[in-house]
Order: sequence, then structure tokens, then C-alpha cells
Amino acid sequence: MNLVDISFEGAVSEGASSAGGLTSAAESFALAALGRLGKEDWDLSILFCDDSFIRELNRQYRGKDEPTDVLSFEQGGRYVDAGGRERTLAGDIVVSLETLNRNVAEFAVPRGEELRRLVLHGMLHLLGLDHENSDPSQPMLILQERLLAEMGPGTGEFA
Repeated sequence: MNLVDISFEGAVSEGASSAGGLTSAAESFALAALGRLGKEDWDLSILFCDDSFIRELNRQYRGKDEPTDVLSFEQGGRYVDAGGRERTLAGDIVVSLETLNRNVAEFAVPRGEELRRLVLHGMLHLLGLDHENSDPSQPMLILQERLLAEMGPGTGEFA
């Protein structure tokens, strides 16, 4: 069984109690995507934040002093849970809700679609995939869009 932990940081944490739709959408999509990717017994966390929080992470870990939409921090460790089952501590995905909303406007896509794209993008990075730039012909980005299309729009929908 896969586990997904959702949390909030920065200015968005104040509205976390009213973000139930976002939380359930992200969790259900992440669980579906892990299944689609053939991953079992994975622990994954998704942190929703504001631009100032992700900007600081981006500066500290990537040397880029600007906000971004999603960052991934791979853990990759294995451990045995209390029930004796071996699990993978996959890592953390950090999503800026402010940048997500700008992407929605810029690319004219529904919020649910952009949420799914950013969560899947982060998951593919946790699997060790990468891309040199944002050119859609990059193999990781081709895989990302193919998986999104195969999974369909109803998985992890939110308003």
C-alpha cells in the first residue's frame, strides 16, 4: 500500500483547513499515479506552499533565486515498517500554489490538470528522471504528458 502525506507551508498554511478539495485531489491522483507507475509500498509527501517559500528552496538547493512551480527532493531510502513490510521512502514534492495558479492562467488549463501535471512531474523526478529544459520534446516531458493523457482528467480533480 502506498502512502501520501499532504501538508501546507507559508501563507497557504493559513487556508489549509479550507483546502480539503486540493488535499484529496492531490492524494488520490498521487496514489493513482504510483499505481500506474508500478510502485508499491512507497511513502511520498506533497507540500503546498507559496512563492516565497519555494523561492528560498530553489535558491538554496538549485542556486536559482526565483520561484518555480515544483521541486522534488529524493529520499530513496528503504526501511521496514512496524508490520515487518519493506517500504520505500520516496521523497518530497513541493508545489507552489501561487505559481500553479499563474500556470493555469498562462497555459489556459484547468487547475486540476495543472495540479496533476506538477505532482506527476515531481514524481518522475523522484524516480530519477530529468530534463535539460522545458522543451516538450524532452523524453521525461513526453512521458509525463503521455501518462497524464492515459490517466485521464477525472483522477485527482479539484475546483
